Amino acid sequence: MPTAAPSHAATRPAVRRFAWGVLGYFIATILWGTVVRATGSGAGCGDHWPLCNGTVMQQSPSLQTMIEFTHRITAGLDVMLVLALLVFTWRGTVRRHLARWAASAAVFFTFTEALLGALLVKLGLTAASQSPLRPPFLALHLSNTLLLVAALAMTAHFLGRSEGTRWRDLRITHPVGTTIGMIAVMVVGVTGSLAALGDTLFPATSLRSSLAEDFSARSTWLLRWRWTHPTFAILASIFLIWVLIRANRRGGPWDNRRLSALVVGLLALQYLLGALDVWLLAPVWMQVIHLLGADVLWSALVVLTARLTMVPRAHRG
Repeated sequence: MPTAAPSHAATRPAVRRFAWGVLGYFIATILWGTVVRATGSGAGCGDHWPLCNGTVMQQSPSLQTMIEFTHRITAGLDVMLVLALLVFTWRGTVRRHLARWAASAAVFFTFTEALLGALLVKLGLTAASQSPLRPPFLALHLSNTLLLVAALAMTAHFLGRSEGTRWRDLRITHPVGTTIGMIAVMVVGVTGSLAALGDTLFPATSLRSSLAEDFSARSTWLLRWRWTHPTFAILASIFLIWVLIRANRRGGPWDNRRLSALVVGLLALQYLLGALDVWLLAPVWMQVIHLLGADVLWSALVVLTARLTMVPRAHRG
């Protein structure tokens, strides 16, 4: 006799675990991309894309080539994983499930991520390039990355819901404030990426000289604008405090105390890592750790915000 198809209830936990795994892999790929930028390896494959130096097999590759080529391989696996997630999500959920929307968004942002990466290579906006096009392209690339991570986190979150899984089953609370707040957090990430680019292109020899460059009229605007990153981080904290206060009230069928504690811990860690990043003059390993904390904080904040603002309509608490 043919085996009966598994029910949605039986397949969803496995798909949810797979979704979290895909998110973790994507974050690892993002971190390796930071290594590519910080080590000046973006031109390790020349101006060829998706091939590396016009071929697949590399003969006596340089260290920069190996770093960049490894990043392209891991990014290629991203595409396969997110397409698999889309298929599994559609097969494991009911019609109009919000996880389907989120997984579809993740696929879209994965392909736009690849397109932006290709443009950076083809336009020569890598390695030591100081083209005026590089900062806006980098900001656009980072914004897309944050939206991609958010879509993957939302996919995993919605797969774990037992109610409020379709638009008609939700009531949306505080949409304007939430939208402004999340945009502010994204701006923190973008300004951080521009500050990191400045550190890569114009490395300082000491903390004193680094601070002096921030206020020198002779410095490039990338250095003179580094103050925007901590400034927006402080402003975004206002939104985070508002979210955490609301999380102490039961905004849905979830106990948000553990997730709120995680967000608080990650936020404190980010301030500490940011200070160390400045003090140590932004070494590669510190940039990677700082970005890891930022990606985990962003993912946790996306889920916490979804819990508080996309509340099941049937819940009256």
